[in-house]
Amino acid sequence: MAKMTLEELRKLRESKKGELDKRETEGKDIHIIIGMGTCGIAAGAKESLDAFLDEIEKHKIENVTVKQTGCMGLCYVEPTVEVKVPGMPDTIYGNVDGKTARAIITDHVLKGKLVDNHIFDRPAKDIVKE
Repeated sequence: MAKMTLEELRKLRESKKGELDKRETEGKDIHIIIGMGTCGIAAGAKESLDAFLDEIEKHKIENVTVKQTGCMGLCYVEPTVEVKVPGMPDTIYGNVDGKTARAIITDHVLKGKLVDNHIFDRPAKDIVKE
């Protein structure tokens, strides 16, 4: 492996620090929890994680934390993601690829609208405001 310069190391540290800041929970009220068990990773959860982090950075959303968890028990629809947004029901999405992760940020997190075709643990109809 080639040696890195001091400047390259500083850039790497700054980029990783930004990623770690997104995992900090204090003062953040929106939570995105990605199933990163063996089944989720095999199904592409790393791509989903990267897409969430990229989209959050793109929209400069500060009050979102991204966390990882083990298997959520929905192996048949991996990758799975739980989204908790104040004023909305907690929702579990399945088959979350990079494109769906971006839609969850733009629609669910920013616009307050559920991404219907990927919901696998749907809140009761009387809870959801249309």
